[in-house]
Amino acid sequence: MQVSEGNGDGYNRFPVEVLDAQYARRAEFPLRPLKRRPLWPALILFLLTVLSTLAVGAEFGQAYAQNRQPFSGGQDPLSLMLRMFEHPAMLLNGIPFSFTLLIILFAHEMGHYVACKIYGIDVSYPYFIPAPTLFGTFGAVIRIRSPITTRKALFDVGLAGPVAGFVFALPAMAYGIATSKVIPGTERSAAIIFGHPLLMRFFNALSHPHMDVTWLLLNPVGRAAWVGLFVTALNLLPAWQLDGGHIMFAVASRRHWRISIAVALGLLVIGRFSYLWYLWGGLLLVLTLRFRHPPIADEWKPLDPARRVWALIALAIFVLCFTPWAAVIGSG
Repeated sequence: MQVSEGNGDGYNRFPVEVLDAQYARRAEFPLRPLKRRPLWPALILFLLTVLSTLAVGAEFGQAYAQNRQPFSGGQDPLSLMLRMFEHPAMLLNGIPFSFTLLIILFAHEMGHYVACKIYGIDVSYPYFIPAPTLFGTFGAVIRIRSPITTRKALFDVGLAGPVAGFVFALPAMAYGIATSKVIPGTERSAAIIFGHPLLMRFFNALSHPHMDVTWLLLNPVGRAAWVGLFVTALNLLPAWQLDGGHIMFAVASRRHWRISIAVALGLLVIGRFSYLWYLWGGLLLVLTLRFRHPPIADEWKPLDPARRVWALIALAIFVLCFTPWAAVIGSG
């Protein structure tokens, strides 16, 4: 994810994925000397996120050892955050989930970071966000402090993060499914059903032929990979100023606003499968109506054929990672 600063012209500072803000419709921009920013805020947030994901990961590890779905005992993420102070040793059980997830998220942010450095764009260190959620974090963001002036740069920076995260989530999911337990009817008592994206179904068919995917009890590594796929799908939604929105703007800038509205409305429709999409659809609809995507200086110049192929690859990754039944409340 990326975060940028606003300039008072409709692109206000907003703690969500915004690539470029201080932007004018012109080809040349005054160059500003790059300032060295301190590393310690990013480091502190990272360490706090390690603790929060370890606390939640301990529940994933304990549930797997007890042959039950996570959170089926009525636990809530906030209580898990507090319990780690009473029983610090429990954090050891959270290592497989926490470290796998943090590696995937770090790869995603470093994809953006490296792409920015290649184009000489001023960018912050990744900031991880600890939170008492089902996964112990709201992910991570970076702040891009200088405008992105070309269609090619916008496309590459937007694409690099999801692709890098997917590259690490892919083998983690394959390993997680191959080494997980098969327990018939395991989801019947689940408090939360996490859904089964196409990629998960594919690996399940390879590792456990003719077995119902709902019988699979994912181990903590597989669960972290599931979160990685979920984050990748969210970021690749072709809407607003998400990574997928930047990719789509670089490919077809004139259709960006209408497609963003259509995607937001589509999420509201599939909210009947998971209330999570009501939240995302409503949020994207409001943001799309309020904050237009910043223009690019070379909008007359189309993307080269190779990047158009990569746009199709990004769409394929989205389809493989997306599931309408994400984090559905179960009967447990």
